[in-house]
Amino acid sequence: MSDRTFNVLFLCTGNTARSILAESILRKEGRGRFQSFSAGSQPKGTVNPFAIKVLREMDYPVDDLRSKSWQEFAQPGAPAMDFVFTVCDNAAGEACPVWPGQPMTAHWGIEDPAAVEGTDLEKEAAFVEALRYLKNRIAIFTSLPFASIDAMSLATRLRDIGRIDGATVGQGKAS
Repeated sequence: MSDRTFNVLFLCTGNTARSILAESILRKEGRGRFQSFSAGSQPKGTVNPFAIKVLREMDYPVDDLRSKSWQEFAQPGAPAMDFVFTVCDNAAGEACPVWPGQPMTAHWGIEDPAAVEGTDLEKEAAFVEALRYLKNRIAIFTSLPFASIDAMSLATRLRDIGRIDGATVGQGKAS
């Protein structure tokens, strides 16, 4: 693989929290090397306010973040994805669209911070934890030697990233 700019799509069911966090993190941490996108199989149409709050507090970009369907990225004219990562177990188990260009896929599941019940402080803490887990995965991903690694080794490393600290039990398949 070369040193070109790679397109990365993060998928979750509702596209309100985890995939949104990942899109924003990669947008900042991978600037110039990666373009990040997020989508959901059943998008809720709104971004969780705790996701926006935590991203702002951690100085990540929130402009243009929106909950959208993964069908946007399977349409003619959509950016061709190089990588597609599921960040929730439900999306990993669903039948995904056929992605143009046959991107590499992996499952990077973490617990859903939007499912946490309790005080606003407890909910915000869940989003901070999810951001930390995703930031760790993305840091490892962006440091991979894309120009010098073969596809099989890269696929193994992508799957391994999904198994690091914070991984959910379901290690589903992303495609």
